[in-house]
Amino acid sequence: MAAQRHQQEELERGSVSVWLATASIVMIILVGVVVDLAGQVHAQQHTRNIANQAARVAGQQINAPAAIRGIGVQANAAQAVSAAQTYLNASDVTGTASIVNGNTIRVATSSTYNTKFLSIIGLGSMRVTGQAEARIVRVVDGVSQ
Repeated sequence: MAAQRHQQEELERGSVSVWLATASIVMIILVGVVVDLAGQVHAQQHTRNIANQAARVAGQQINAPAAIRGIGVQANAAQAVSAAQTYLNASDVTGTASIVNGNTIRVATSSTYNTKFLSIIGLGSMRVTGQAEARIVRVVDGVSQ
């Protein structure tokens, strides 16, 4: 009877060990998912910020002679695209800049987040993108014209 009870206790200890090992693996995977998803969100925010700043830089490139004569405010397309591309080239993301309707600069960016934990299950990287626009307007007494 004592031998039977001892054998039963050994089996129960083994089942606790298997449960603990499984729970530990699941917890590590969950922590890894949280870390990598937070990293992806951070990379996404960074990529969008770079797009915003490149659009801002491009928006400062206006067609000065036309603006000074009061004809209107438009982007100097070549300078705006060049300024945005220069900003993008100095950053750690890739992207493109274009002029839409003569006074809107559109910047699209992309980058890759390399995972820390999810590479264990075969997900080594995640692509993140950003987009921003800057519109050049003429404002007189707080009113866009």
